[in-house]
Amino acid sequence: MATELVSTVLQVLAQTLQIYSLVLIVRVLLSWFPNLDWGNPVLSTVSSITDPYLNAFRGLIPPLGGLDLSAILAFIALSLMQQLLMSASFAFAGGFGVYG
Repeated sequence: MATELVSTVLQVLAQTLQIYSLVLIVRVLLSWFPNLDWGNPVLSTVSSITDPYLNAFRGLIPPLGGLDLSAILAFIALSLMQQLLMSASFAFAGGFGVYG
């Protein structure tokens, strides 16, 4: 019973990261349009949700020629975290033989 609960929580966390990835994609795509009004409540919310995460990676990779490559590293880190959570979820569900 407890392992099922842990497995479910890990799956919910992985799904939450997947939703966050989609919001992050929207944020990156919106950054291509410099004339957007970031005072708009929807855009401001997207920005306030994603910018702290992106800023952590902007400190690691400076922009090259005006191109911000830190989002690539941010997506890789998010993807790895999702994979780890899903693998742990399968392990707690008793699916050790699924991957190995």
